Amino acid sequence: MRSKLAAEIGQSKPFELPEEEALLNLIRTSGFIQQRQAEFFKQFGLTATQYNILRILRGAGKDGVTCSQAAERMVTADPDITRLLDRLEARGLLRRERDTNDRRVVLSRITPEGLALLKSIDKPLAESVRGLAGHVERKKLEQLIGILEELRGL
Repeated sequence: MRSKLAAEIGQSKPFELPEEEALLNLIRTSGFIQQRQAEFFKQFGLTATQYNILRILRGAGKDGVTCSQAAERMVTADPDITRLLDRLEARGLLRRERDTNDRRVVLSRITPEGLALLKSIDKPLAESVRGLAGHVERKKLEQLIGILEELRGL
């Protein structure tokens, strides 16, 4: 019997390896979720990556973060954090300033406008996430989290 993924992608023969089918399912699901996130964040004039940076800055509080710290905390890697920060700064959602102790260090901090934007996103985003994954039992979600962490070697 053909798997659901095989049917979705028009594959007529079964997968030879369950590992391959699992990873392809993961990639297909990731693409599905990324598309939904892009549609969601578009209404706020953001990308998912920009939202991720704003969340990092909100979490950092008044201490802010350096460019390299922001890059380390990103959910998905972005090769051009500086340009990403430039765009958010141009919109007034963050500000950057040199560290008073070490002028080589530039810290980014979220602005009140950035905080207000995140606050306006919090509730609709929670509803969107529930819409995407709320139909899956909590126990299964916990198992999925464990499996995904195991795949990443955590």
